[in-house]
Amino acid sequence: MMGHVVGSALMAVALLVVATPSRAEQLTALDYQEIQQLYARYNFAIDSGDAEGGASTFTDDGQFATMTGRPALVKFASDWHERGQSMKLRHWVTNIVITPSAEGATGKCYYYLLDIAAKPAQVGGGGTYDDLIVKTSNGWRFKKRQTKANPTPKPAP
Repeated sequence: MMGHVVGSALMAVALLVVATPSRAEQLTALDYQEIQQLYARYNFAIDSGDAEGGASTFTDDGQFATMTGRPALVKFASDWHERGQSMKLRHWVTNIVITPSAEGATGKCYYYLLDIAAKPAQVGGGGTYDDLIVKTSNGWRFKKRQTKANPTPKPAP
């Protein structure tokens, strides 16, 4: 009888350990707030032509689409500004979903590019971001960001 009770107790402990996420997979309220601020800092930096600021939202080896590493990310943001995109488009993200992960967190959201040069302003594109986010000595940073553009709507018949 005693062996059966001990076996049942060990099984219950094993199930509790499996069902409870490890400390590394939990996020605090402050983590969620800091990650949301990371999304905002990226948008303001890229839209204002701050290439260094945009790149600083990524780890030094961070990846955005096909670009990897700080120099490539700075060049991307600089090119965006030089083409005049930062003068007419504003990034707008919504429905940010942050999920704890073994590496830190994953994030996904919708993004829209609001064309403020059009009168009235209109959505000039959009899609989704799918992010891997890690906590560094400088705070939360994007490690990997993938985008998927919305499909182009078919003209009405």
